Amino acid sequence: MSSEKKTKRIEVKAPMSGVFYRTPAPDQPSYVEIGDMVKKKQVLALLETMKVFQKVKSPAKGKIVEIAAENETALKDEQLMFVIEA
Repeated sequence: MSSEKKTKRIEVKAPMSGVFYRTPAPDQPSYVEIGDMVKKKQVLALLETMKVFQKVKSPAKGKIVEIAAENETALKDEQLMFVIEA
């Protein structure tokens, strides 16, 4: 179908190495789950590098189809975190 051809998968990768957090705090729910619709620049997760937390934001509007990183794990530079279907 023509609508399927327009769909593209966008990979969201770690901009640098750091610890990946899916939640804003340990007792809080995850920013996003698989199947969630997200807006461009919506916060998806946090990345802690040298005791500084950076917000990981969606590069596009779309649907979360994969969460590739585990919460509270160390990621390498350019490691896959999310896949968005836009």
